[in-house]
This record gives sequence, structure tokens and C-alpha cells, in this order.
Amino acid sequence: MPRSRLTVTIYELILLLAGVLSASVGLRGFLLPVGFIDGGVTGSSLLLTAVTGIPLSAWLLLLNTPFIVLAYRNQGMHFALRTLAAIALLSGMVAVLPVNAITQDKFLDAIFGGIFLGAGIGLAIRGGAVLDGTEILAVMISRHTILSIGDVILLFNIALFSIAAFVLSVEVALYAIITYAVASKAVDFIVDGIEEYIAVLIISDQSDAIRRAIITQLGHGCTVIEGKRGYSLEHGALRRTEILYSIITRLEVTKFLSTVRGLDPDAFIVMTTAKDLRGGWVRKRRLVHT
Repeated sequence: MPRSRLTVTIYELILLLAGVLSASVGLRGFLLPVGFIDGGVTGSSLLLTAVTGIPLSAWLLLLNTPFIVLAYRNQGMHFALRTLAAIALLSGMVAVLPVNAITQDKFLDAIFGGIFLGAGIGLAIRGGAVLDGTEILAVMISRHTILSIGDVILLFNIALFSIAAFVLSVEVALYAIITYAVASKAVDFIVDGIEEYIAVLIISDQSDAIRRAIITQLGHGCTVIEGKRGYSLEHGALRRTEILYSIITRLEVTKFLSTVRGLDPDAFIVMTTAKDLRGGWVRKRRLVHT
């Protein structure tokens, strides 16, 4: 049964609060005590805190404000207000959270700082907001240039880490790269998670039997696409074939392949990551409301 709007809103608010708490622990418990930084606006705030001594909470609000305005103009009032509330809450929690240095190992600080910060950002995204304005800027720039969102974020962070190496130290900049890499993976895992979808294409002489197995045994939808085999010019006229297309989750890959291979060991199978699924016979994950 579809969830009511109130239930969805409560669920998203819980995700936002959990995200803010996780990011705050990453900042207060791991990165701030040793003067490490991350990428994006959060990393810029950490760098300015290390250089000026002005509290991180102030920089988080100040540096993210222009991006909240951009979010309002391009993503709408709902998304901008959620982002403003999330960043303001993060700023306040960083200022008052009674968490100090959790470990004395710098490598652990870099790793777990990235894990907690990335998890916080990912949870906030699933709750319909962002805790870092870099992606908002990247979306804007990508719309007016040949650069992709990933290109803009990469160039921004290269500049940030270069400045950190010059202003702080090369060691801090190298640890920052580790933190950023871990945080990025944590974000991907939280947003995609174990429910990451895989698109599967299957070409087989046993297409009808495989189609039936996908629907009855695996419980997934299956689309049949009419095609022609054209793998070799020496085989004369092209032979018609059925191409099966289905969507599964990452946890179901082994079972799916075992089922298909059991019916046709020679089946040609292609699997790719699928994103932004809507409609159809697929269990949908939560989408960011903008």
C-alpha cells in the first residue's frame, strides 16, 4: 500500500536528523581535533577554521548561504528550505555536540571522518536535502558549460587540496584526499545502498524459458525486445532473436545468473548499473524531492 504523505515526511525528517548527527560526529570526533579537511564546501569551511580560528559552525553557514539561494532559484522553495534547515542544524550541532577526539590515530581519523561525514551527506540526500552546497554549484555550472557535474566537483577539490597543501601541509592535503575518497564511497553506498539496481540484457535461444523463469521464479518484470543477431558478416542473413531486458538488485545477481545459466549456459548477458528508475514492475527506492 502507498505510504501517506505524512508518513513519508516523517521518514525523510528522520533521515535528515540522522544525517546531521552522523556528519557532526565525523566533524567533531575525527576531523576537527586533528585539523583535517574534506572536499567541497565542508572542506573549505574546515580549511578556513584551521587558518582563521573562527568556529566551523560559522563558516558552514556563511559558505553555504549562496548555494542555498541557488537551490531556491533552481530547485524550488521546498528543497531550499530543507537544505537551509539541515545546514543550520548541522552548524548548531557542530557547535554544541559533546564529542571530542575519538582516536589518536591520524589514519583512523581520516578514514572514519570520511565514513561518518559521507554517511551523513548520503542520509540527508535521501531525506530530500544536501549538507554541502558544492553539488548545487556543480549542477549550475554544468548547465552552462561543457563540464559535467563530476568534472566541476573534481576541479573544485583539486584546487581546494592544492591550497591546503600550500597553507597547511602536504600531509594534511594527502589525508584530505583519503577522507574525500572514503566520504564519496559512503555517500554512494547510502544513496544507492544494497538496493542498487542492475539492468540486465540477455540474448539466448531459450529466451521464452528464461523470461518465464524471471517472472515466476525471481519475481521480476521482463521486457522482450525484437532484435537481429549480427555478430559475423560471414554468417549471411541476419537471424531474428529476442532480447530480454530486466532490472534486479545487486543482492540478486548471483541467483539471477544461476537461474539463467541453468536454462542456457551459452546465454549472452550484459549487466550495467541502472539509476533514476520510475514506473514499471520494479520496487522503487526513495527519491530526492526537489
